[in-house]
Amino acid sequence: MLIDAHCHLDFPDFDADREAVVERARAVGVSHFVVPGTTRKRWPGVLALGARDDVSVCLGLHPYFMDEHGEGDIEALAQALDDHVAAAPGVVAIGECGIDARFPETLDAQWRLFDAQLRLAKARRLPVVIHCVRANDRVARRLRELALPGGGLIHAFAGSPEQARRFIDLGFVVGLGGAVTFDRAKRLRRAVASLPAQGYVLETDSPDMPLAGHRGERNEPARVAEVCRVVAELREEPFEAVAAASTATARRLFRL
Repeated sequence: MLIDAHCHLDFPDFDADREAVVERARAVGVSHFVVPGTTRKRWPGVLALGARDDVSVCLGLHPYFMDEHGEGDIEALAQALDDHVAAAPGVVAIGECGIDARFPETLDAQWRLFDAQLRLAKARRLPVVIHCVRANDRVARRLRELALPGGGLIHAFAGSPEQARRFIDLGFVVGLGGAVTFDRAKRLRRAVASLPAQGYVLETDSPDMPLAGHRGERNEPARVAEVCRVVAELREEPFEAVAAASTATARRLFRL
């Protein structure tokens, strides 16, 4: 059994065949999907998916979409959490939020937005799903300062073994997806081999983050099985052991 710990099933890329996408994932052993929110206007669609028994959802404000965030979004997020954390469909984490240093022109605003969401996560003792691009060390320092009781997920991790260990020591797990399938990702592959069994989850980031051999194609949750196969090879472990470890960690992190 597998869990896709991070996929955007609410995105319009799946509007034409969403149920077929889910069925293809089920056919390869994927039994559950964690869907993060990215912008306030997308939260209703995410929450609608959360009404399904096989979907758990998060709500957050993604740093890639800074031009779509506005005044009052943090207050709206706080209210949405109050409305849904303890009621159906339950919200299992805050996210996707974080820092994307590829966009220096919005970096100050990103940090303010990220910090506000981290404080909400701390106050509500919720895990947080973090988008962290070219900012692993700075994000780790901030997480150490805040000491979040719910920990969280460093989504699409692409750092070094040392950076992975730093996040794990802070109570976080790292998300392994399409990047691990590329031979050139040598540093990341070393990190994957060194992770403790409880230190990672598997994900696709569908429809994004394509796997090796699938460039230019829409990604989808069924490919988490291929990610699992590559991770198992890198760790020299059976596929079943990696699937079980990732599933157990996702269940623990999100209280599924």
